[in-house]
Order: sequence, then C-alpha cells, then structure tokens
Amino acid sequence: MEPAPAPPSGERRRDAAATRRRLLEAARDLFAERGYEGTTVRSIAERAGANQALLFRYFGSKQGLLTEVLAQGGLEQLRTTPPEELFETALRSMLTRSAVGGTEDRSLEVYLRSIGRGDEAAGTLRKLGEEYQGALAGLSGTEDGALRADLAMAWLLGIGLMRTVVAREPLAGADPDDVCRLVLGTLSHLWSASAE
Repeated sequence: MEPAPAPPSGERRRDAAATRRRLLEAARDLFAERGYEGTTVRSIAERAGANQALLFRYFGSKQGLLTEVLAQGGLEQLRTTPPEELFETALRSMLTRSAVGGTEDRSLEVYLRSIGRGDEAAGTLRKLGEEYQGALAGLSGTEDGALRADLAMAWLLGIGLMRTVVAREPLAGADPDDVCRLVLGTLSHLWSASAE
C-alpha cells in the first residue's frame, strides 16, 4: 500500500480541532487584554491565523465564543475545585499566570475587562458571577453567606483590577505567595466570624 501523497508545498493540512483551539486561545487572550467590546471577530481570527467564517462555524457568534472561553476557564474551575479551595485557586491563577500564551485560566481578566461593557456579554458574565457566589456562600454556614461570598468576590475582583488592569504598585509586582498569605489569612475571618 502506497503512503498518501504529501500536501503541496505551502498548503496546510486542515485540522478542525487545532483551528478551534487556536480561536479559543486567541479569543481568551484578546478578551483578557481588550475586553469583550474592544475585541473584534476579525482580530480573533487574525491572531488565530484562521478565517472569520470558521469562528462562526465553530462558535456561532462572538458571544458564543465568550461563553466557551469562560466555560473553559472559570466555569471549569467551579466544577473541578472544592468550594473551600475555590477562592485561593482563583486568586493564585490570577497572580501567577504567564503574560501571554499557554493554556492558563484568564477568565478573571476577561470578566474584569468585559463586565458592564455591553449587553451582549452581560448574561454570560452574570452567570459566572452567580455560580462563584453560590459555591462560596456555603463556606460560612451563616444566613448571610451570600453577602460574605459577594464581599470575598469583590475583594478578588478588586485585587485583579489593581494588579492586572491598573498595574498599581506595589500590588502589581508583589510576590504571589505574599499576597495569598495576607489575603487568605484575613479571608478566613470573613468565613468564620459570627453573624452578630
């Protein structure tokens, strides 16, 4: 049996899974850098080295792509992380991610740069926030667990905003272990303090 002929020079073999993955990675990075509204379908396709039509074929719309980016990162983190480890996991992920590339979770950055910027993305982002709140709310065992969860999330988002978006020093350059030690020590009081 003769081997299949090699594709002509310069032609790339079609690989739908690889193209889909490149589109997701490009969208994840661009949404994290520019936000949902500031990212165009064209810029995602260009960064992925793919045709815009493929983005619509695989994801249906830019909003569909955002949903998948968040599902890969934040929603997957929710499904695979015990609630008592969720805050620290999200915090460490944000503090230690590499600047560009890789498969790290950038959902917090996507959330920070996209929330409140347009109605199209609002439902997807609201769902992510509600799921995080639900997972964290039971950690205190108190009637005001949802409030405590929102306070913890506000702190996490504030840290993300100051470190990632504003890049304010000394937080932007602080050692992730130092930040986690200080934040998690204080956060334990939020979960354990009585409701009175």
